[in-house]
Amino acid sequence: MFGAILGDIIGAPFEFDRGKKTKDFPMFSRESHFTDDTVMTIAVAEALMDSRGRSEEETKQALVDSMRKWGRKYPHAGYGGRFRHWLWAEDPQPYGSFGNGSAMRVAAAGWLYDTLEETQEKARWTAEVTHNHPEGIKGAEATACAIFLARTGKSKQEIKDFTIGEFGYNLNRTCDEIRPTYRHVESCQETVPEAITAFLEGKDFEDVIRTAVSLGGDCDTLTCIAGSMAEAMFGVPEELKKECRNRLSEDLLKVLDRFTDRDHAGLRRLLKKEGISDERRIPAGTGRASH
Repeated sequence: MFGAILGDIIGAPFEFDRGKKTKDFPMFSRESHFTDDTVMTIAVAEALMDSRGRSEEETKQALVDSMRKWGRKYPHAGYGGRFRHWLWAEDPQPYGSFGNGSAMRVAAAGWLYDTLEETQEKARWTAEVTHNHPEGIKGAEATACAIFLARTGKSKQEIKDFTIGEFGYNLNRTCDEIRPTYRHVESCQETVPEAITAFLEGKDFEDVIRTAVSLGGDCDTLTCIAGSMAEAMFGVPEELKKECRNRLSEDLLKVLDRFTDRDHAGLRRLLKKEGISDERRIPAGTGRASH
């Protein structure tokens, strides 16, 4: 989840088209802070870890409970109006959203399951509790599937081909073609393809982040999505993990540590089955002793 959270933190100062659409910018500043993207990424991760092996109904209830718990704990993180209403509603129900929030919070689903089919299913569940519009669901599924494919050794071309075939996104534009006219927009259909394109063009983790930020638009969310994929493909440099940890509160770190320190035996078995030995695709434990 470091990739998603770092994307949020690094992209936050440039949200609402406040950047200069360049890859040459300081990675961190006083304005580099986590937003609702990070809070909800943590919330979804906690719910999915707590509901492993449970039914769809039980998992969705865990998602609702966790998202509302964390959202109320951080009420000023930058939520959209309808989601903010959902956080405090007496009877929270899905509201047909196709906003990009479903894609920015789904990173954990890309890591926790042993098959692409289960990954896609759980990603759908994380979206449906709020973003039950087909585009909202598609954005979450596409993001989680790209993470799964990257961490299990698929090439960028294979990920691109699968995404186009399964979800119908246009991934044939380059970032140079997207950048000039791209603007702040908060829909999945106008954020997820751009984030995937930035991921596909990036040469390493940092280059993906810089490329995503350079596109502008809803920069924290777009870069959060791109960063979640980049981590699965490239890993995250230790110095960036340290910067990430320094900008998170202790309660958020506790869930992040639980996620990164969890038992990776199942993932290692999957990688071995696929003939992959690159340990970068297993999120490295952070070690609580370092706190």
